[in-house]
Amino acid sequence: MSNQYVIVPQNYRSDSMVSISPADKRYFEQAQAKQKSPPQQMMFGGYSPSPSLQKTLSTQLSEQSIDEFGRMQKDSDTELVVQYILQLRDTEKREQALSELSKKRESFPHLAPLLWHSVGTIAIFLQEIAVVYQHLQPAQLTPAQSSRICSVLGLLQCLALHVQTRSCFLRAHIPLFLYPFLNTSNKSKAFENLRVTSLGVIGALVKGDDPEAINFLMQTEIIPLCLRIMKKGQELSRTVATFIVQKILLDDNGLNYICQTPERFFAVSQVLQTMIDDLHQSQKDDQRLLRHIIRCYLRLSENQKAGEVLKKYLPQVLKDPTQSFIKDEVVKKWHNNLLQNLSIK
Repeated sequence: MSNQYVIVPQNYRSDSMVSISPADKRYFEQAQAKQKSPPQQMMFGGYSPSPSLQKTLSTQLSEQSIDEFGRMQKDSDTELVVQYILQLRDTEKREQALSELSKKRESFPHLAPLLWHSVGTIAIFLQEIAVVYQHLQPAQLTPAQSSRICSVLGLLQCLALHVQTRSCFLRAHIPLFLYPFLNTSNKSKAFENLRVTSLGVIGALVKGDDPEAINFLMQTEIIPLCLRIMKKGQELSRTVATFIVQKILLDDNGLNYICQTPERFFAVSQVLQTMIDDLHQSQKDDQRLLRHIIRCYLRLSENQKAGEVLKKYLPQVLKDPTQSFIKDEVVKKWHNNLLQNLSIK
């Protein structure tokens, strides 16, 4: 690691990187001094790792992660997860460790805090991401490389979802590292998986309706990137990108931002219209994508100025209140509310 470097955005805060501080070091020294038993028997919140793992933990995890670690259920799975995190520092074991940790995202609820507070882990993730940049142009990403980076992105999604790490994740501006992946247009499976998984990280940020996440994204280029994917992307990436725009619109600040200028409003509405026309002309039954599109239209109609313009530019196929290609009952209700807001009968 000492001879390898990570490329970061200009506005990336270097103080966001995790490192062992003097306070952390003193904590471990004081904790060991208070123990009646020898240091190798030191307990972390009631959980006692094996002596070898205990020694590594006491030098590589911060005080906050130790507290979190102590609240975990005592089982072999906990120790296994920590071992995988430590194996990330071994370049020969890293790929397997990334894969195994990615599989633990849903079954191990404390994974995100351990990842964030373990020393060097976030830097390793950024290093893995930076290595892929050189394969984007020209497009040379292999399925194996795509699978590996998708494991990293899956773990970033875990960090974006967790309430204890989401704010840190945003303050470190980590989403910006994923934007080059969203700006690709290659239609191969390797690149599509890369785009979908990157969108999944952004989707995790907006899933909880967190105003901090929405405000952060509005200050970046995520809306134009999503609109591009919505217009030209493949099925799954279009759906996730539309979901992200929908969640931004559902936030009051997000709605006001998009409706603030004609350019922003028309950029969104024209892409939505293109998607509706594509679905109608191809007769493709994609109810999930249609659900997000209708919800976007309904939210735009709730802005007075946007609603006045939308009444004229709403796709003709959606002006029919009995439109048969809308099958979901909830979406039918949204469609009727949309027509009522626009005074279309």
